[in-house]
Amino acid sequence: MSTSLLAELVGYIGLVVAGILPIANPFSTAPLFVGLTAKMKPAEQISQANRACIYMAAILIGAFFLGAAILNFFGITIPAVRLGGGLVILYIGFGMLFPSDVRQLETIADESAGQQDFAFTPLAMPMLSGPGSIAVVLEMSARVAENDDAFEKIAGAIVIPIGILITVLLCWLVLRGGRKMVKRLGAARIDVMTRMLGFLLICIGVEFAAGGVAGFIDS
Repeated sequence: MSTSLLAELVGYIGLVVAGILPIANPFSTAPLFVGLTAKMKPAEQISQANRACIYMAAILIGAFFLGAAILNFFGITIPAVRLGGGLVILYIGFGMLFPSDVRQLETIADESAGQQDFAFTPLAMPMLSGPGSIAVVLEMSARVAENDDAFEKIAGAIVIPIGILITVLLCWLVLRGGRKMVKRLGAARIDVMTRMLGFLLICIGVEFAAGGVAGFIDS
């Protein structure tokens, strides 16, 4: 494999991670994880983090490989996916940049108070792999499906899942170190990071929505 091709693949993986990580936003999930698992033993906390990230990987990779089939079944066009995904990402981004309900995480924690297992919900779904992350992965799946170049299609089918797994790994590291991170950063710094990621999401959402509108116009 040539150096230029390797660099291109690494850059592609980086774009996948950059597209999903801000939406998954493990930094805002970490305080919820710490609160939900506060009474658990360390081994149980690790198990919850492990399983939440396994579920996250299964949801996103499943959405990627089944995305084209789902869109074809429902007759959804690629511009519609881009526009709809962009609107979802915009909504999430504005919610992160201008939080209207500062008690959102507390509400989720209260609703989950009677649970003993938090790995799938609310940690994996909807926190780490919610509608925004799924919308991004569906858009990536649609791009791969519409590519006429066989090599690029195969490369996309390999590289994008790798990017998803790297994103999952980063989320896992944040959850595993969640207690220390929350204690060191504090609520104020986590809020600043969340708002910064929110602004980044707004920019990504605008790009997605603009691509969808352009697709409708061209067709």
